[in-house]
Amino acid sequence: MTTSQMVLGVKLRDDARFDNFHGDRNREAARRLEAVCQQPSGVPVVVICGDSDTGKSHLLQAACHFAEQRGRRALCISIQELMPFGPEALTGLESHDLVCLDDLDLIAGNDDWEEAVFHLYNRVLDRASLLLVALSEVPAALPFGLADLGSRMAHGLMIQLGVYRDEDKLRILIARAEQRGMVMSEDVAGFIMRRAPRRLGDLLGLLDTLDENSLQAQRRLTIPFVKTVMGW
Repeated sequence: MTTSQMVLGVKLRDDARFDNFHGDRNREAARRLEAVCQQPSGVPVVVICGDSDTGKSHLLQAACHFAEQRGRRALCISIQELMPFGPEALTGLESHDLVCLDDLDLIAGNDDWEEAVFHLYNRVLDRASLLLVALSEVPAALPFGLADLGSRMAHGLMIQLGVYRDEDKLRILIARAEQRGMVMSEDVAGFIMRRAPRRLGDLLGLLDTLDENSLQAQRRLTIPFVKTVMGW
């Protein structure tokens, strides 16, 4: 499989945009990234750092949507998806105006991959494009073996995401339900959070099931209805 074939298989989530990145805790980080995407000149790399479940992938895809709406070529792909194809899978990605690499921390300590990302960085810089990467930690805390790569990441524009509190997750759950046309009260959202896994991704995943069943049954979201649908 060639890189171009892999790129064709990457599909952005339609619900991953800047305007539906909810939660006060990281709202300013999202605004900062949106501002950079609007005027990317002079910024070769933006590094988004944060634990899992803080919205890094959402922001990468939001940046791609933002770029495409302005007629720019954008690509968002996870290093995890590229790993089976080897470092050469990064060849040619610099042809895009925006290149977003998720899970970049997976290459730390892998000489071949580190070198390939370093060369991609230089090619992106030469084209005056923008490289946007997501890491689980700040660059200095990751075991990059290639000092030049660690240095480039450390001197990029860094946007750090905070861990969501339960109150943030509840507000995000209610807001995302509303975007789907569902009315979710705080009581119902609180009930879901007490019963469901606390990861934000899992909580939002439940909305698919609730939305589908609510439409089929023509029922609003109540605690008894949620209990029945989820088997709680």
